[in-house]
Amino acid sequence: MTGELNDHAVVIAGGGPTGLMLAGELALAGVDVAIVERRVNQDLDGSRAGGLHARSIEVLDQRGIADRFLAEGREMQVLGYAGILLDISDFPSRFNYVLGLWQSHIERLLATWVEELAVPTYRQREVAGLAQDGSGVDVAMADGQSLRAAYLVGCDGGRSVIRKAAGIEFAGWEATTSWVISECEMAEEPELGMRREGGGIGRAESGAIRVVLTEQHADHKGQATLGDLSEALTAAYGTDFGVHSPTWVSRFTDMTRQAVSYRAGRVLLAGDAAHVHPPQGGQGLNTGVQDAVNLGWKLAQVVNGTSPEDLLDTYQAERHPVAARVLRNTMAQVALGAPGERAQALRDTMTELLGLAEPRRRIAGMISALDIHYDLGEGHPFLGRRMPDLDLVTADGPRRLFTFLHQARPLLLNLGAPEAFDITPWASRVQLVDASYEGAWELPVLGDVTAPEAVLVRPDGHVAWVGDSTATGLPDALTTWFGPPAPA
Repeated sequence: MTGELNDHAVVIAGGGPTGLMLAGELALAGVDVAIVERRVNQDLDGSRAGGLHARSIEVLDQRGIADRFLAEGREMQVLGYAGILLDISDFPSRFNYVLGLWQSHIERLLATWVEELAVPTYRQREVAGLAQDGSGVDVAMADGQSLRAAYLVGCDGGRSVIRKAAGIEFAGWEATTSWVISECEMAEEPELGMRREGGGIGRAESGAIRVVLTEQHADHKGQATLGDLSEALTAAYGTDFGVHSPTWVSRFTDMTRQAVSYRAGRVLLAGDAAHVHPPQGGQGLNTGVQDAVNLGWKLAQVVNGTSPEDLLDTYQAERHPVAARVLRNTMAQVALGAPGERAQALRDTMTELLGLAEPRRRIAGMISALDIHYDLGEGHPFLGRRMPDLDLVTADGPRRLFTFLHQARPLLLNLGAPEAFDITPWASRVQLVDASYEGAWELPVLGDVTAPEAVLVRPDGHVAWVGDSTATGLPDALTTWFGPPAPA
């Protein structure tokens, strides 16, 4: 869609994975949402992110679309920390692996889902500025047109125009290291899989040679060139193998920054617009998708008038610490990947350490995002953590728990006596399911935990309350997360 612009309840700047996921979340809640995207179509220049971690596949499964990605991707036990491979095949998830799938495919599949949900996308548009007041945001386009939205979400990448226009500080650290990455041809056939400190040579899915190498000079800026690629190859291998005809050449650095605030009034940030870091561990795209799943249902409830605006403050409170931890662990991985015998000695020590069960579980839980714990106060060990996808027995037969989340609606799961709970004032917003489940619940960092009698599960799959029919606090939790009770 490139024609006249219309006003919308929510406008998302940027149609990458984060923006697409957020659009889908809002559309499921009936919100009038639109995407503004500068590209003509969903094509990408080059292959960027190359995989989905376990928690990202879980959130796609929560929406009933994971099978689309599984059909095109490849299961791989390649979860890595500074080049140290971590096996997560024993993790309690249906998806205890990395799904190898290039970002171009991830975006295409998400875009198809968003189209099915009838979300309009204004293509070949770039946001040039914004002005907000108490009731909405005027969004100015580079071509002189404009539109108005109740809320604007910047999913427009690390150089985010939205973040800058909103005046949000992007605090952090400048680049110290850069890498050149390319798909190209070579006159001399290199040995595929040849590794060097900071990268190596392999085969891309297109059939071209894929090169990722550390550059010798950290002050490289701007678009990488064939000359830069040749220089990096020569420094690493003593020859550039007659490199020629690159399909694309790009550069990334270890610049590490995070928005001080994810919200300025009616403007919010998600994905790379909110946090940038080096790609070690493959966490960038995954963190952005999970930002969207945390924000989507909250923003929808505010737009729909179900919840007060301060619900949006929980987005910052929950997701800012998650990205801060990603920033720290990627900086550590860059340091571990430095050249020289001292760094190698440190890598050897870390390899030995991560060969032990507990350190492996802790680091792999962090990289895979299966260990995320939102601080929702004191209580049961499951409070604030992801809900396992239990195989339930219901009155309608066997059901996986995630199937109840396909429409992004919250769920009160009762595993005790049937009809022990009455949530009539919230019945139009929260599903009440009586079911049974045999066995303990297992999480990567907690091990087996005795199953509680009942849990309140948010649309993002995190546990908001744990208790039983005699416990207090359920009405407060329902009000906090899903708005005040409806009048009798």
